[in-house]
Amino acid sequence: MQNIYKLITLESENEHDLEHDLKQKRQFSEPRIFDADGDLDKRWYVYFSYRNPKSGKLQRMKNIYGKTNRFKTKAERYAILNIYKKRLSKFLKEGYNPFEDNTDRYRSQQNNKVQANTKAEKSVVEQTIEQKTIVLQKPTFSIQEAFDKAIALKVNIISATTLNDYKSRVNQFKRWFNTKTSANNSTTTNINEITKKVMVDFLNDVQLRTSARNRNNYRTVFSSLFQVLEDNDIMEKNFMSQIKAIRTKPVRHKTYSLKDQESIFDFLEKNDKLLLLYIKFISYNFLRPIEVNRLRIKDINKEQGTLQFQAKNKALKTKIIPELLLRELPDLSKFDGDMLLFTPDGFGGKWDTKLTNRRDYFSKRFKTVVKIPFELDQNYGLYSFRHTFITKLYRALLKDSSPFEAKSRLMLITGHNTMVALEKYLRDIDAELPNDYSDHL
Repeated sequence: MQNIYKLITLESENEHDLEHDLKQKRQFSEPRIFDADGDLDKRWYVYFSYRNPKSGKLQRMKNIYGKTNRFKTKAERYAILNIYKKRLSKFLKEGYNPFEDNTDRYRSQQNNKVQANTKAEKSVVEQTIEQKTIVLQKPTFSIQEAFDKAIALKVNIISATTLNDYKSRVNQFKRWFNTKTSANNSTTTNINEITKKVMVDFLNDVQLRTSARNRNNYRTVFSSLFQVLEDNDIMEKNFMSQIKAIRTKPVRHKTYSLKDQESIFDFLEKNDKLLLLYIKFISYNFLRPIEVNRLRIKDINKEQGTLQFQAKNKALKTKIIPELLLRELPDLSKFDGDMLLFTPDGFGGKWDTKLTNRRDYFSKRFKTVVKIPFELDQNYGLYSFRHTFITKLYRALLKDSSPFEAKSRLMLITGHNTMVALEKYLRDIDAELPNDYSDHL
């Protein structure tokens, strides 16, 4: 009777060959996935090494990214990277070599596949004739189904406000498209029947009815949605990148003069103290109006003198509240933490409406209370106070420091991510002006 352990190590006629194979150097390492420890802000990829024919050593090859980092969830990234990993492993085992031209190998392989497919197709035809087999085709999506799917896949990736904007623009397109097809007696329903020409006509209609800026915004939205459809094999190709954006004149929020700013503050002190406090959050904390409308009582830490807010396209950020503004805040302990700071009825309360509606309300209130009496044109608004006070602060910092030092301190206060971004912003609002150059003329 043979013991199993002895059987495993029993010499055989193939033992020499086995030892020879073990001594052979592997030509490549098994492909692996780099997932940055789950950090979705970093790039994920597949990596591997291949033996350099000159040095004889395993050499790390180029990382494989593909479409991986377009996806915003871990599950989606792991899914596509596993596909890349399996394909790479298959190619390597079939003899593909990153140090060589694999064209002939690929063509030969494809020719073999074509021959195999031809035989398979012939077999299917024969079986269909004999057994009347029904051949299933690739499923198609209607325009409605495709857009519903694209928007559903955007949930948890974009904000609720942006998602509603996407839905609104899709509905506008569907109404326009239905009118167009009805007039032409067309029965187009398949999403792949939406062509570049169709979208160009739609964008032209938007531009003529509204503005070039709005037309460009529609282009951006549909490019994003069509990319989702292409990535999920619902749409054959995202052609929106082939449609160029139109150059537009940027909206300019002018800064107020010192005299006008002080006059407005004095006027509001007597006529609308709530609106004045709202503006001071924009002015002293350099927040955007919509960021002020997001603020709730629990976002303010009066003891530490800080506030938390959701910045544009970013997670929660923390800023200090200058003493100048802290002094004007009431006792917050008497308010529920979930109450909004600003409502139509006063400071601290419930207001069941969309964020954009809250922002629009204060914009209209400012227009009625300030813009009309002061005869301010369209270039002046709530956003102008942010520009005004950043300009004022920057010029004050310049008095005691160099431009670089002043910008470094200012960047911490305004929240700009880079010096380049801050410098561009200062140029755009004309905050950075040269000294008098009369003596050089």
